[in-house]
Amino acid sequence: MAAFLHRNFPRFHPFRMILHVDMDAFYASIEERDDPSLLGRPVIVGGSAEGRGVVAAANYEARKFGVHSAMAAARARRLCPHAVFIKPRIDDYASVSRQMRDIFEQFTPLVEPLSLDEAFLDVTGSESLWGASADIGRQIKQRIRAELKLTASVGVATTKFVAKIASALKKPDGFIVVESGEVQAFLDPLPVERLWGVGKVTSRVFDRLNIHTIGQLRQTPLATLSKLFGASGEHYWRLAHGIDGRPVVPGREAKSISSETTFAEDLADKEILRVWLVELVEQVARRLRRHEIKGRTAELKVRFADFQTITRSMTLAKPTSITQELLEAGMELLTKRLPVHHRPIRLLGFGVSKLDRSGKSQQSLFDRPDRDRQQELDRVADQIIEKFGKLAIRRGAGLDKNGE
Repeated sequence: MAAFLHRNFPRFHPFRMILHVDMDAFYASIEERDDPSLLGRPVIVGGSAEGRGVVAAANYEARKFGVHSAMAAARARRLCPHAVFIKPRIDDYASVSRQMRDIFEQFTPLVEPLSLDEAFLDVTGSESLWGASADIGRQIKQRIRAELKLTASVGVATTKFVAKIASALKKPDGFIVVESGEVQAFLDPLPVERLWGVGKVTSRVFDRLNIHTIGQLRQTPLATLSKLFGASGEHYWRLAHGIDGRPVVPGREAKSISSETTFAEDLADKEILRVWLVELVEQVARRLRRHEIKGRTAELKVRFADFQTITRSMTLAKPTSITQELLEAGMELLTKRLPVHHRPIRLLGFGVSKLDRSGKSQQSLFDRPDRDRQQELDRVADQIIEKFGKLAIRRGAGLDKNGE
């Protein structure tokens, strides 16, 4: 991979230059930074030492034992019994993420966040101010290290797809630049599983066809791939040829507030999915209340193992930021609105739209008797979390297996 490390790029390019910045073990690294006694020890964020819940993140020491996100905490405990389990502090992680965003926007306004810990940056128009795209990538890494005391891995390329792969290959603290004329040489040796959308099932099909690398896939006729995979066949073919014309889309005023997570392994366990949904709903509800916003439509986003993505939504009786009301809607969507027989899930997201920023609280004849009590519970919970961190309070799923 040395051939693709930083070279002296010309200052101007006739094509887009895109950075993918991906923080290294983000949640766990923040915990290590804030508590130096954790350094050198396996750290698992999420779940508990007693084996309850699921893993949200793991540092590299824990990953050596096979621990990864979305794994049941009980299994993580068996794999790494001496690990330190820490409750997530999502609000703290979000605060660090905003600091990262501030650094990015000093170099370019074209920033597209993907999650709290990663983003695409289009730096094509920034080279006249900050130097070549590779130099910008290095400056961003240095700023993150100096100001946040964290490390990031950066991929630099002419497309989102290639930049994202490049950022992942030398983690942690990685830095890879792929020049426009070397895209195929960069992609060809990589395993076909590096392509977006190639999961376990698709990988087994490729294995039967003796297609193990992106280069081998690239030599496969498009007609053959389309016959085998339908519309996804062209998707694989285009990526194998380094074709990805998607622009970096900077953030705009939010029309919705949402949170989502991609699992390291596809999940079919309904109870684990319910636990993750509780976490996502709590994040969204706290953000709504923090910004004095309410939402009228609850939305569930699901991406299955075959990369099919669907959304399900429902309109609420009135705009709300009450956690319990949003949780009830989310559970309804998860347990009753998905196909009866569906593939395992690789991504789960929850959000609200049709936002009301008026800050007013209108009463109605349909208000539930316990609504004031739920609002007070949320207010107290928010205060406790703000003062003592998320470790101080934890919401159970609170619903039966039918979501009721």
